[in-house]
Amino acid sequence: MWESLLMLSALGSLPFISASPLEVRQDSPSMSMSVTTIFGPPTHSFHTSQPHTPFSGTPSTTGALTATSIGKGITEAASIAPAETTYHGDGKLHNPEPAPYVPAGGVGTNGSIPVYNAKSDFDYESLALALYQEWIELDLFNDGLRRFSAEDFTAAGLNQADRELIAFMAQQEVGHATLISNMLGAQAPQQCQYNYPYTNVREYLDFCQKLTRFGESGVYGFLSHLNSREAATLLTQSITTEARQQMIFRQFEGLFPMPVWFEVGVPQSWAWTLLAPYISSCPSNQTRLVWQNFPGLTILNQPSLFTGGNSSNATASAMNNTLGAGTNVAKFSSGSGSDSSGVNGTYGSLVTPQNYTRLSFPGRQVALQWDNPGQLVGPNNSYVTSTSAGSPKYVAWVSQLNVTYTPLNVSGNRGSTIQPDMETYEGDPAINGTMFIAITDSNPFLTPFNISMINPHVVAGPALYQAG
Repeated sequence: MWESLLMLSALGSLPFISASPLEVRQDSPSMSMSVTTIFGPPTHSFHTSQPHTPFSGTPSTTGALTATSIGKGITEAASIAPAETTYHGDGKLHNPEPAPYVPAGGVGTNGSIPVYNAKSDFDYESLALALYQEWIELDLFNDGLRRFSAEDFTAAGLNQADRELIAFMAQQEVGHATLISNMLGAQAPQQCQYNYPYTNVREYLDFCQKLTRFGESGVYGFLSHLNSREAATLLTQSITTEARQQMIFRQFEGLFPMPVWFEVGVPQSWAWTLLAPYISSCPSNQTRLVWQNFPGLTILNQPSLFTGGNSSNATASAMNNTLGAGTNVAKFSSGSGSDSSGVNGTYGSLVTPQNYTRLSFPGRQVALQWDNPGQLVGPNNSYVTSTSAGSPKYVAWVSQLNVTYTPLNVSGNRGSTIQPDMETYEGDPAINGTMFIAITDSNPFLTPFNISMINPHVVAGPALYQAG
């Protein structure tokens, strides 16, 4: 039993002290008992300070990782396989129980010893992408605390306890990076150097809540497809922590903490498209990724707390109000409000803002601009944006359980569309929260489990749309 406990600890946990809250309560001597301390395994090493500047050299290689042979594409089946609908869901047991209180079925329930590793190229490349994400989050959370003073955070409505919470999030990322590195082995991607677009605390908070959004959604998109159910189990236990981080950054920013009923999943190439532009350079022997980088998509009138979100001005929010394509972080300047008061009555960590005002609404015109393919992005400018899609015709809105499309009015590399009016279930507006949009050449019917089938149709994007 102890060997199993230690093996799991080696994969999934931080040392006890570093994973504990900042303040530890000590029981009185009369209440305490002598216990044996079991120390955790060491965490992966990481840089505590490094430059944050764009890459300026010449890439030694370009393009995504490729195999020696590449197929022509994956075609959706013409019909549902009969075996998918044969189980009778009537609440009764239809097969013998393998053990008392254990129903027949399930995966990995036959007593086999779990091995927490990658079991296919798909597993390895998906876990490697997740590790790239954990490394940047570790650097990002620390960078904001180093770059901005306590007074800067106070002006944005955050106190010392809030900063300590961000510091604890960075400690969580040490554990996440160690966990995935251990599952991948010796060639696991290493920490890189990064560059960020924010210039003040409010932009920093907006960037954090958007980066954790696509980090979380990028894992949901592939988690159920992993061959390694063991790796999926551990990754679930880390990504649920990231979900909490994303909610906290929404609170810090003054947004409603969790405005949706379901959290959306997106394909790996969507997450990599959004992540890669912020990676300046990586070690020369860095493991490369297979995922596609799509052309960038900019929302020219991003809904934002900084530029107003109520019905009187949200239709035409300030144009060109973001720091760039992809994440579309909202710009903040002194003219946006120099104190801790915002559209929803506050910036900072108030859990539910008073007089909450939604940032967008059905019928809102959304102005878009997209890049041409062929641009160098990512670590050492060594990846190239590409698309296999035809002409731009639609905007795909990917949120919660839905993919829906609206017509795109096109003029060159610019266009506009109308925010749709739809519900996931009655009472749950589907277009809400921090969600994803992309330009597509058609409108295929897709669901959460086969969302990656949208990739051949993506002209540009995704972009993060701040619907609420």
